[in-house]
Amino acid sequence: MSNSGDEIKITADGKKRDQFGSKFGFILAAAGSAVGLGNLWRFPYQVGSNGGGAFVMIYLLIIIIIGASIMLAEMAIGRSGKANAVESYRKISDKFQFVGYWAIAATALLFAFYAIIGGWTIFYVVQTVSGRLIGLPADQLGATFGGLLGSPYQMLIYQILFLVMTGFVVSKGISGGIEKYCKVLMPALFVMMIILAIRAITLPGAIEGVIWYLKPDFSQITGNTIVSAMGQAFFSLSLGAGGMITYASYLKDDDNIGSTSVAVVVADTSVALLAGLIIMPAVFAFGLEPGEGAGLAFITLPHVFGQMPLGVVFASVFFLLLLVAALTSSIAMMETIVTLLVEKTKSTRSKISWMTIAAVFVLGIPPLMSFGAWSNVTLGGKNLFDIYDYFVSNITLPAVGLLTAILVGYIWKKEDVMAEVTSHGRFNNKIYDVWYFIIKFVAPVVLGVIMLTSLGIIKM
Repeated sequence: MSNSGDEIKITADGKKRDQFGSKFGFILAAAGSAVGLGNLWRFPYQVGSNGGGAFVMIYLLIIIIIGASIMLAEMAIGRSGKANAVESYRKISDKFQFVGYWAIAATALLFAFYAIIGGWTIFYVVQTVSGRLIGLPADQLGATFGGLLGSPYQMLIYQILFLVMTGFVVSKGISGGIEKYCKVLMPALFVMMIILAIRAITLPGAIEGVIWYLKPDFSQITGNTIVSAMGQAFFSLSLGAGGMITYASYLKDDDNIGSTSVAVVVADTSVALLAGLIIMPAVFAFGLEPGEGAGLAFITLPHVFGQMPLGVVFASVFFLLLLVAALTSSIAMMETIVTLLVEKTKSTRSKISWMTIAAVFVLGIPPLMSFGAWSNVTLGGKNLFDIYDYFVSNITLPAVGLLTAILVGYIWKKEDVMAEVTSHGRFNNKIYDVWYFIIKFVAPVVLGVIMLTSLGIIKM
């Protein structure tokens, strides 16, 4: 599958390194890595909690200026290294090898609490399809979600099921597992989202929600709005977690990573915006509260679906959509860890995959128990689940992004950087000069300020 000019990587077990079979397959897999619960679950409630259109505007600016730039930088590092995230950073600079380990650690923490939410989506698919959810009074919907959170054994069962589904795909490899399944899952996701968005914006009274969602109210912008938008951008695009570096390491030398990174960013952002168009108009149409928080998808939306014709059908589609999005991202998280361990050991992909699942399951116990017996364990008013989320989304991922920008802008020789992003002049374009300027001068400053704000050192 590799061109004659490509470097063939041999793993520790003596096998040729797998590759994506096509550019389209890579784009779908990379988009799947980015598109996840960050788009369909986290983005809408972040919008609802941060003033609607003002948050959306800042989020889009960060995506366009910073997100897309870091995305291309990570793809360049991965394709150049043709190895796991740690080794890819090391090949550019030994001093930056720790950044790869930091990204892997962030991915493990992210995967640990992400699998809990993935378990929630399976629970809601079962409840919805079986007809036991839609049509319940609002207080019973809240009690259903609360009952799930208050039952650690039930959450453990669904968390394990979600992890096993992820492990099955990753254990099959790149072309035979991740690419194969993403070619089915991603188109299905887009089709389901378009159907739901059309239904939502055609509800009576939905236009008020569309306006609130898309029209910025500048009085709502605070330092927290900007920090939250940055955290959401990195969470949504899977930046700083080593996923894009890992996926790009399987690309061929003549693939256009510039256009590929743009395609992934556009796909991810489109899904996030579509998620908002599904949820916000529906919430306003039925006079509900957009700032519900993390329970927006699991309490407010079932109430909305219960008041719609064919509510069970639309609710079933929505929660299947959540599950598909959750799986495509968790697959990328796990692949980042598995690639490192496969290339550092002599173990098989299958064995490493299931060992990883076991380790992530154990790592996920503290945030899972934070809804029950360990709910009194807090730091700064946050329980263990929220601590995992905040540490990864608002501190670790942007920090890795900052270090990546410094590496590409100041450590990696400019001629080598430009040769990689242009595939040695094959796709030369003036836009890469603009990108390099952003990576070298703009991204470090913006990410640095937002990092200091997240840590409370700068007050905005």
